[in-house]
Amino acid sequence: MVDIGLRSTRILTRDEILICIPNSVITNVKIVNESAPAPRFRIRIKIGVAYGTDIEAVEEILMALARENELAANNPEPRVRFRAFGDSSLDFELLCWARRPEEKGRLIHSLNKEIYNALNKASIIIPFPQRDVHLIPPSETAPENNN
Repeated sequence: MVDIGLRSTRILTRDEILICIPNSVITNVKIVNESAPAPRFRIRIKIGVAYGTDIEAVEEILMALARENELAANNPEPRVRFRAFGDSSLDFELLCWARRPEEKGRLIHSLNKEIYNALNKASIIIPFPQRDVHLIPPSETAPENNN
């Protein structure tokens, strides 16, 4: 926040862009304060692992990384959820809190790198979407037309 005036409020963004908002607009919209009531921000990181992976091992790795990261809050506790059986993967989600909202991006970056390296080290495969296509020769798909 830069200045609150009688007719407008000026805000400086994180990209150092000055935005001038008429106060009449501000009084008619919902404003989200990410630093209150507690100065933290919840993040969600989705991770897919190959079918056949030890799901307990995945959960242990993700929890350890969240607990050990200095940018992540330990209260509330981080959580790992097995969300779905995806088309190409078992889909997990790591939920934890950045200590401060302004560190959200750095925490996501840090955890993504740590997760990738830890899963590789544990020989856990992060699959990419793929499909098996079976081609049937045309002679086997439709009877011949004798007209």
